[in-house]
Amino acid sequence: MHHDDLQLLSAVPRLRRYARALVRNREDADDLVQDTLERAWAKSSLWRGVADMRSWLFGIMHNLHADGVRRPRLATVAMDDSTAEVPVASTHGDRLAVLDLQAAIALLPAEQKEVLLLVALEDMAYADIAATLGIPMGTVMSRLSRGRERLRALMEGRAEPVHLKVVK
Repeated sequence: MHHDDLQLLSAVPRLRRYARALVRNREDADDLVQDTLERAWAKSSLWRGVADMRSWLFGIMHNLHADGVRRPRLATVAMDDSTAEVPVASTHGDRLAVLDLQAAIALLPAEQKEVLLLVALEDMAYADIAATLGIPMGTVMSRLSRGRERLRALMEGRAEPVHLKVVK
């Protein structure tokens, strides 16, 4: 097996972990990994010029995810016994109580979530994240800072997520 093939295969568990943290729905995450690998395989002629296969693959996944987010579709969540629930208080304007880190991360804006996950899950350097996402290093740092602050606020129950509405 060729060295680049091995690099691609060795990245699969990390791609899967990142995809599952990014989209939270197991089927959608597996689809995202599959689409990423198919796109990478279709571009295998470029592998020789790829200095960091992991960053390159994460960049492909980022672009596919961004394209999927922009494409309007009905959002569904597969519920099972392991699905984390976000308790929502619906009386007297009580704040949303988020008890679960994964649930809190899911409430972050996509651009903050991506940077936070690449730092926390992948231990990627800021320069690598900037290259992967195609953004300046200063943007990486500000998104990380805002993401951490928002996550802290959510975990402490201080922040209302803007995109959720309380059903009474």
